[in-house]
Amino acid sequence: MVFSSIPFLYYFLPAVLIVYFLTPRKGKNAVLLIGSLLFYGWGEPKLLLLMAATILTFYLCGLAIGKSERHKKLWLTVSVCVGVGLLGLFKYADFFLSSFNALTGLSLPLLKLALPVGISFFTFQSLGYVFDVYSGKLEAERNFFRYANNFSLRC
Repeated sequence: MVFSSIPFLYYFLPAVLIVYFLTPRKGKNAVLLIGSLLFYGWGEPKLLLLMAATILTFYLCGLAIGKSERHKKLWLTVSVCVGVGLLGLFKYADFFLSSFNALTGLSLPLLKLALPVGISFFTFQSLGYVFDVYSGKLEAERNFFRYANNFSLRC
C-alpha cells in the first residue's frame, strides 16, 4: 500500500485514526504499533514475523547494553551480527551465490527471497540506536511499545 493510494487515504488511515482517538491514552502506542505493522505487512504479510523478530531483538539488545556494563560489548556484537546478517541474507545472498556459481561452474540454487521493504533503513536505524546506547549518548528505551513505534515509524 502506498501513502498516496486510495485504499490508504480513504480506508486505512481514517480507520487507524478513528481507533487511535477512541482508544484510552495507555493504549495509543499499541494502536500505532499495530497500524504500522499492518501497513508494513500489507505488501508481504510473511515478512511481519521478520519485522517483529527484528524489533524484539534490537529492543532486548538495547536493554542488555544499557543494563550490563560487563557484557555490553557482547550485546553490541550480537546486534551487529543480526543486522549485518539480515542485510547479507536478504540483499546479497543471491549475488554471492550467483558469483560463486560463475567462478566455480557449480549451479547452487538461488534463494530468491523477497526483499523486505526498507530493510537497509530499519537495520541501520536500529544499529544506530544500539551504538548510541552503547556509547552512552542515549538511554535504553524501557517501554517496548515506545521503542517499537519509533522503530516501525522509521521504516
